[in-house]
Amino acid sequence: MQYTHEHLEIQKTMHRFIDEEINPHVDEWEEAEAFPAHQVFKRMGDLGLLGLNKPEAFGGGGLDYSYAMALAEALGHISCGAVPMAIGVQTDMCTPALARFGSDELRREFLAPAIAGDMVGCIGVSEPGAGSDVAGLKSVARKDGDDYLITGQKMWITNSFQADWMCMLVNTSEGSAHRNKSLVMVPMNLPGIEKAKKIRKIGMHSSDTGLIYFDDVRVPQRYRIGEEGQGFVYQMQQFQEERLWAAASSLAPMEDCIRDTIEWAQQRKLFGGTLADQQWVQFKLAELKTEVEALRALTYRACDLHVEGQDVTELASMAKLKCGRLTRQVADTCLQFWGGMGFTWENRVSRLYRDGRLGSIGGGADEVMLGILAKTMGIAKRPPR
Repeated sequence: MQYTHEHLEIQKTMHRFIDEEINPHVDEWEEAEAFPAHQVFKRMGDLGLLGLNKPEAFGGGGLDYSYAMALAEALGHISCGAVPMAIGVQTDMCTPALARFGSDELRREFLAPAIAGDMVGCIGVSEPGAGSDVAGLKSVARKDGDDYLITGQKMWITNSFQADWMCMLVNTSEGSAHRNKSLVMVPMNLPGIEKAKKIRKIGMHSSDTGLIYFDDVRVPQRYRIGEEGQGFVYQMQQFQEERLWAAASSLAPMEDCIRDTIEWAQQRKLFGGTLADQQWVQFKLAELKTEVEALRALTYRACDLHVEGQDVTELASMAKLKCGRLTRQVADTCLQFWGGMGFTWENRVSRLYRDGRLGSIGGGADEVMLGILAKTMGIAKRPPR
């Protein structure tokens, strides 16, 4: 994948917006454990950054996915992990299935305002007892006339306390766990929805993460995305873009971490020289930079094939697996080189150490990625469909 002038101009616009309107406030938002999503998203909507690859008829740019990839990579320049993640939920996690399979009515009501930044969305898949095992979720939508009555719980939901709507995966019938689920658009101001708990986390502090209860929440059946019973399939397709987004957005934070560590090592005096004079330090940082470039190549290749319309489940899973593990390795190695300074709260390396740990858990844990890869390689059985 080669970025064109247009790709680079999008990144320049995003970098300028980050420098002027996001990074100056990140420390304050991290301390408050929240950021003004509506305000930030509206400004991004005004700049045309929230729907680059979404249909033009609903306010999107009508571009291919490589432009969304360029934006995801640029988001990595935000000096925390939480705000990019919240933006990624809006652009690459709760809207792909809506844009691809939603009716025109649904897209006018939910997608167009999300692209404009007038509405904040969230994705409702994980539950207290079903995170990595998507097929095991228990939330139920039973039919009542022309409506669904939704009962259940969703947990670890990013943007949930500020979201205007949720793209919710829920059981809509009996039968096979892979054929009884649907994606349903759920406005978050409906009776029966309780935002029960804001979850405190060891990282990603400025992102609000919630436990949400649904008690006979009445939603019109016309709010279902696509065909009933196809929700699991739609969500698996949606995961491809979520995992590509995760890999792309991880590149700049790792590069920044390595760069900052090099600058520190060149200044840190010890044993009659500097930390950077130690061959072990030189070799480890060189190795880490090589690994980041390898991840970039893998991610770009997956993006190329996705743009061509190919199924990139295998490559996206590889990229997601690699980015989670590599972020942990980069942050841990660099923090060690910073010594006591790396163990301080304000240090950007320590923030990546905290925030980056989620990469091997959220959006499909490392072990889930390995299980997917084992199936695509033909060395593990696929579940019956």
